[in-house]
Amino acid sequence: MSEILKAHINKFVTVNDEEFEAILSYFQFKRISKKDNLLEEGQICKSNLFVLHGVLRKFFINDKGTEQTTEFAIEQWWMSDTFSFINQSTTEFYIQTVENTELLYIDKVDYEKLLETHPVMEKHFRCIYQKAYAAAQMRIKFLYDYSREELYYHFLKAQPEFLQRVPQYLIASYLNFTPEYLSEIRKKGIS
Repeated sequence: MSEILKAHINKFVTVNDEEFEAILSYFQFKRISKKDNLLEEGQICKSNLFVLHGVLRKFFINDKGTEQTTEFAIEQWWMSDTFSFINQSTTEFYIQTVENTELLYIDKVDYEKLLETHPVMEKHFRCIYQKAYAAAQMRIKFLYDYSREELYYHFLKAQPEFLQRVPQYLIASYLNFTPEYLSEIRKKGIS
């Protein structure tokens, strides 16, 4: 399992085996059942999560009481409420498993020690945050540029395997559709 993290780190920076073993010592392993909450509104986000196997989602509950999914994380993706984690302030989000999930996590204190002790990880996380920010910018652009139907087909084309793993009602939540509307779009595509 540690090889998954090592391969991910080496996509952005280079660490040798000895340094990686030292880096790995800051992380803890956790296995979580499907639909378990790792973070709930009002809590402080204490961990940055790295998915080894499984799927996570981040969501909030809007004023109408509806869950609004804002983000997913699959294998080799990170997830956290970055604002809450960095500032150690309360969150407005939930993080929940979509499938049975195995992950590595690092708490705030160890994260700070890791960055101080292994500056290469500062670069690694900078690269991760840059990619996440760029992806968020593109998602906002797509929300403004694409019709609702185009948005679904773009997502289908960009992430076909992902759509097979995640229940349709969560895809609808992520795309800001009702499950019924997503079903209509999918029926049109089948015809």
